Amino acid sequence: LHVHKTIIIANMKRVAFVVVACSLFAVSMSRPPNFVILLADDLGYGDIGCYGHPTILTPNIDLLAQGGMKFTQFYSANSICTPSRGGLMTGRLPLRTGIYSSAGYPLDMVFRVFMPGSTGGLQSDEVTVAALLKPLNYSSLLLGKWHLGHLNTMPTQRGFDEFYGLPYSQDEGCPPANPCLTKWPGVPLYHNETIIEQPVDLSTLTPRYNEKALEFIVDNKDNPFLLVMAYDEVHVPLFASRGFVNMSARGLYGDALQEMDDSIGQIVGRLRDLGLLGDTMIVFSSDNGAWTEEGLNGGSNGLLRGQKGETWEGGMRVPTIFYWTGHIASGKVSLALGSQLDFLATFAELAGASMPNKTLDSYSLVPVLLGQAAASSRDSVFYYRDATLMAARYGNYKAHYFTRSGWGLDKPERHDPPLLYHLGHDPSEQYQLNATEYSSILEQINSVVEAHNKTIGSLPPSQLDLYDYDCKVCPCCDHAMLCVCNSTSTPVIDVGHGFYLFP
Repeated sequence: LHVHKTIIIANMKRVAFVVVACSLFAVSMSRPPNFVILLADDLGYGDIGCYGHPTILTPNIDLLAQGGMKFTQFYSANSICTPSRGGLMTGRLPLRTGIYSSAGYPLDMVFRVFMPGSTGGLQSDEVTVAALLKPLNYSSLLLGKWHLGHLNTMPTQRGFDEFYGLPYSQDEGCPPANPCLTKWPGVPLYHNETIIEQPVDLSTLTPRYNEKALEFIVDNKDNPFLLVMAYDEVHVPLFASRGFVNMSARGLYGDALQEMDDSIGQIVGRLRDLGLLGDTMIVFSSDNGAWTEEGLNGGSNGLLRGQKGETWEGGMRVPTIFYWTGHIASGKVSLALGSQLDFLATFAELAGASMPNKTLDSYSLVPVLLGQAAASSRDSVFYYRDATLMAARYGNYKAHYFTRSGWGLDKPERHDPPLLYHLGHDPSEQYQLNATEYSSILEQINSVVEAHNKTIGSLPPSQLDLYDYDCKVCPCCDHAMLCVCNSTSTPVIDVGHGFYLFP
């Protein structure tokens, strides 16, 4: 086997293709394409109509699939919000950017995402998709959830022109009229770097995002733009606007998802009305798999095993659709491997942007999207939990070196030999292959892992540890008002857990 040589040659071919393709697109396209990322939160592989859900109606998402390319083997960068979003934004595995916890068991269960008291964040030397496109005069707006730090690490400090949304998940504090955690102040709504409402009124949030999105599209119809619509749905606590409550046969989870689908319909409709669909690549995906442990408040990962927070397929394989009128053929289903890590390289190739001078984990999907190839340049997927490589996929085979529940108190379980599955035959990971009979396959996967490990080098400092936490930095619009500003709701205050920690 010549795995190392194959990887080097593949990377050389990929770089050469990017250089050639960039010049071709610069000639054949009258303007760089716009990019719209529609990112759901905690949406499972089996939650939408075109991926098989029987009672949640998602006609607008389904239309994207009918008019574009639906991927069946597409992955988030991680199985939980913060590291997943860091990978999407930078095209780099989260451990390369410091978005991991170096705490051992069991503290590593606590510090997995950025919280109101987190002092860490996405570091200033990282290049986000927005920063990548900025030199090409792209306007950029991020609406919704950021979750990559709030202490001098907001979206407008990481390449975006404008931000309107939440710094972290809506369960990290007390939104009005919902179950809440009272150890932190109410969840704030930001415009750029200023809190404009605290606690946020979730019941009116999505309509406000819609208004901002439609206005942004109109304002930038004559120049290239990047719009990231990072929906807060369907993370818990669930919510829906008044017009969507009790609409879905699936209950409040379905209500929230159908409101998101309606929002997507409004965005696509505005692009259509302005004649921009031929100039705009739209991508729909989810930041990780469904949080099935939440019961009826969580979603469905369909036939996939596991959930959010785990490195079984249900934690990281996500529904993903690419849509681009006149460029991506209608009604296509792709079995190609893809990852949200690949957004950066794909957008860079289409826009003619220079790739960051960093070790990247991003492969361009342009040949697959434009029908020039059935397989992508990506032949492997690495499943990390913090800085531990839990599993690796190479081709159709996946080896689990460690397994662990997403939210239990169990310790990581090491497997030697690794648990081996054929994901083409067995996407549900139910039928373990005999390690002795498939020893040559395990050798191939181990060789790929060994080559990958050589690219890691020394890790940057962790941004998600105990010493990165200080409750005094929790966002608060006004301490004198107990962090309540421009809000019609007064949060429950638990003096034993929260507000007494503020100066």
